[in-house]
Amino acid sequence: MEGGAREEIRLGGLAIRFLVEGAASGGSVAMFEFDVAPGAKVPAAHSHDGYEETIYGLAGVPTMTVEGCATEVGRGNALCIPRGAVHRFDNLHAEEARALAVVTPGLLGPDFFREVGAVLRAAAGGPPITPRLPK
Repeated sequence: MEGGAREEIRLGGLAIRFLVEGAASGGSVAMFEFDVAPGAKVPAAHSHDGYEETIYGLAGVPTMTVEGCATEVGRGNALCIPRGAVHRFDNLHAEEARALAVVTPGLLGPDFFREVGAVLRAAAGGPPITPRLPK
């Protein structure tokens, strides 16, 4: 997306805004900013085999747990999440946390988060149907 207002995708205590989509970089990188509400624990632990994810802290202090090791990623700190590493993040503090995620190669896009949101809304407050979640 170039200039102007960016689409914000909300998933519970998480808000995502893409800055660079993979198609715009020839597939080399995708980049999005995300906010984590105070006290939020999102998403469930997961991994991705197709790309690395680097998190750069912008505000507040999200706690990233990678392969069972918790790391606080405050402003100006970075953490690389290798392919296949099981990870999750939480905001254990009273202040909203904001971070930048850089995905290489740029395989993850806003459609993934839109689809997850649709599945969660369809669950109507119940647990999501795991086979319907996009991979």
